[in-house]
Amino acid sequence: MSYKSNFKNVKGTRDILPEEAIKWKKTEDVIRGKMESYNFREVKFPTFESTDLFRKSTGESTDIVRKEMFTFEDMGGRSLTLKPEGTPSVVRMFLQHGLFNRGALQKFYYIERMFRQERPQKGRYREFRQFGAEVIGSGSAETDAQLVKSALDIFEELDIKGVELNINSIGCPKCRKDFVRELKSFLKEKLTGLCEDCNRRYSENPMRILDCKKDREKIKDAPLPSDFLCDGCKGHFEEFENRLDYLKIRFNIDNHLVRGLDYYTKTVFEFIHSDLGSQNEVGGGGRYDELIKFMGGEDTPASGYAVGIDRMMLLLPEKEEKLSVDIYLVTFDNESDLAGWKILNFLREKGFSCDKDPMRRSVKAQFREADRQNAKWVIIIGEDERKRGIVQLKNMDKGEQKEVSMNVDKIIKELKC
Repeated sequence: MSYKSNFKNVKGTRDILPEEAIKWKKTEDVIRGKMESYNFREVKFPTFESTDLFRKSTGESTDIVRKEMFTFEDMGGRSLTLKPEGTPSVVRMFLQHGLFNRGALQKFYYIERMFRQERPQKGRYREFRQFGAEVIGSGSAETDAQLVKSALDIFEELDIKGVELNINSIGCPKCRKDFVRELKSFLKEKLTGLCEDCNRRYSENPMRILDCKKDREKIKDAPLPSDFLCDGCKGHFEEFENRLDYLKIRFNIDNHLVRGLDYYTKTVFEFIHSDLGSQNEVGGGGRYDELIKFMGGEDTPASGYAVGIDRMMLLLPEKEEKLSVDIYLVTFDNESDLAGWKILNFLREKGFSCDKDPMRRSVKAQFREADRQNAKWVIIIGEDERKRGIVQLKNMDKGEQKEVSMNVDKIIKELKC
C-alpha cells in the first residue's frame, strides 16, 4: 500500500515515533526516579499563562520575551503566552496555592513542553521538552551544589558522557550596582563596533553583553561581576566551589557566564557538551533570590535549573530499541479466538502486555505478526486445545512449546518460570 499525506508537521515541531518513544519513556522514568530520590515532588502547570507573568519575571529585555514567545489574544481580549520556560509558572503556583504554608523548604520538579519562536537547529525546536528542578526557601550554597549533583546524576544514569559544568557568580543587586557602572563606562566607547543586540542591552541589561558570542573577543577585557562581589556573595560562591570539590564534581569558572534571564542572582551554572556544536548548552540554572518577593511574596531565597530533554536525547548512547509484546495469541477458529480473547484480558489485568489479530487472518499470518511484534510468548489455541481445556504455550526465544492448562493462574506460573 502507498499513502501520501496532504499535511506535514509545522516547522520547529517534530513527531516522536514508537521506537523513539521507548527512549523518551525510559529517560523520563530515570528523571522521575532520580528527582524523587532527592525528595523533589512533581508538579504540572498549564500550557499557557498570562503574558505578563513572563514579561515581568523572565524580563522585558531578554531574548525570550522580546523575540521568542508565542503570544496570542483570546476571545476575551486577554494576552496569553505558551510557556517558554518553567520557573515563573512554578513561582506563580507556589504563591497562588499557598505552598509556602507547607513548610519552610519546598522542592519541585517538572517535565513539560515549552514553546519558543527561535530558529530550529540541532536539538532546538519551537516546541521542545524540558525538565527542571526548583528549591524554594533555601539560600545555602549546599542547595546549589545539590541541584548540580542531581542533574549530573541523571546524565550519569543515562550513560551520557562528556558533560561539562561551567559556573560563575553574578553577585546580588547590592554589589552589582558598582559592576554595572564600571561595565557601562568600559563599553561606552566600544558600542559602535558591537552588534545590534549588545547596543540594545547596553541600556536595558548591560551585564548580558558579557554573554554575547559574536562580540566576546571585543569585550574580553571588560570588567567582570566576580571583581565586584560583596563579602556575602564571595563567601557564598567559595562555599559553592567547596561543596562541588567535596562531591568530586569537576567544573570550570566562566567569568562571562551570566545566563539569559533577568531574575538570576549570585550563583549561575550551565551544562555543556561539545557534541552539540556551537549551541552546546544542555541546560543550566542558578539562584533567583529576588524573584518571589518581586512577584508578590515574602523575601524568599530560591534556586533551580532546567535541562532540554530534546538536546539530552541527542547525547544518549546509540542503542536500537525494539517494540515488543509479552504475549501474542494465535487461534485456529472463531470459538478458540473468543476463549483466547478472554484469557488475554485476564492476563492484561495481571500486568502482561498482550495482543491478538482482530482481523481473522490465517494462522500463518498470525505467526508472522507475532514475530513482527517481537512477542516473547505465543499462546496457541485450536479446536483440540479448547476441547481439552489446554493451550499451547510457545517460548519464542527458545523455540520451546508445551501444553498448559487453560487456567490463567497456571499460564501465569509458566510465564514466570
